[in-house]
Amino acid sequence: MEKLKVLVVDDEPGIRSGVVRILKNYTIGFPFMEEDFSFDIIEAETGEIALEIIENEGADIVLLDNKLPGIQGIDVLEKISKMRIDTAVMMITSYASLDIAVKATNFGAYNFVPKPFTPDELKSSIENISKHLFLKRMTSAMKEEGKQIRFQFLSVLSHELKSPLNAIEGYLKIMEEKQVGENIDDYMSMIDRSMVRIKGMRNLIIDMLDLTRLESGKKKRKLHEVEIHQLATLAIDTIKPMAIQHNITIKPDIDESIVMEADHDELEIIFNNLLSNAVKYNRDGGEVRISIQKINNVVTLTVSDTGIGISDDDLPKLFEEFSRIKNSDTRNISGTGLGLSITKKMVELYNGTITVDSKPNFGTTFTVKMPI
Repeated sequence: MEKLKVLVVDDEPGIRSGVVRILKNYTIGFPFMEEDFSFDIIEAETGEIALEIIENEGADIVLLDNKLPGIQGIDVLEKISKMRIDTAVMMITSYASLDIAVKATNFGAYNFVPKPFTPDELKSSIENISKHLFLKRMTSAMKEEGKQIRFQFLSVLSHELKSPLNAIEGYLKIMEEKQVGENIDDYMSMIDRSMVRIKGMRNLIIDMLDLTRLESGKKKRKLHEVEIHQLATLAIDTIKPMAIQHNITIKPDIDESIVMEADHDELEIIFNNLLSNAVKYNRDGGEVRISIQKINNVVTLTVSDTGIGISDDDLPKLFEEFSRIKNSDTRNISGTGLGLSITKKMVELYNGTITVDSKPNFGTTFTVKMPI
């Protein structure tokens, strides 16, 4: 149970002890909170003592009387406001002019509780200010998290785009200055390399857009009956040119009768990502097996390759965003580090699971299970 520290600032001992009695065993909870709140009560009879406690120990909630010996409550509130700390203040007072009320509001007071108050009145006020404090902190945390995500997004995007752009710019300068002669054929390798770089950048941008749409919940889903065999065949045909280049054989074993309600584009991304990885991380002359079967109303997709495999240390990182396995075997294989992360999120949209089994130098098997 989470505890909120409540500082009661009042020169009347009866008020302070009354607050302690009312709140010491009081707890509150809200449907949107995982844990209830309870309260630790601290007492201060003057504004000077209160400020010292706030500076040294901090406080989540301050119940602040205005009529105090020495520094007045409104002045304490002003000093708290200037500290720019995460503390909610509620004034408790038997007398407050309009001028005081306006000043208190301007200095950030959340509310007023008139004296004398009943236990129910205090509990209701504490419940409201606790909810206000919780939501304020959650909003701040979400904004900060959003900043971190945007920073990570832009950092990765700029890093991943800078190298290919530099390479393409270099090739274009060579061609502009005709450094290797007048014959266009002499520049074909540079043009081919530039096209590969451009394709990589395009894939990165598409992957990042898919990821941000998924994370934001703004991706529009179009659910309808999808013939799995037809979709899988399309994915195989898409990846065949790459497989042919590396002399890799694709062996399908697909139940032609499977139909499930799904978003065509989502399933296509799942199939394409798993098949392209199986080809990219395979060996020349290798093999890819894709099996799709339905057992007990669960569609099981298995994609196996005879490729370079993944070490046990690298397996936990596989579905992390922007994560790429870097070793001597993968050095020259392009990728965004987002494909498997997106695939996992797509599978989870169908209450499904994705698992991986791999052995270095022997190959990798991905297994996706989605209930119909």
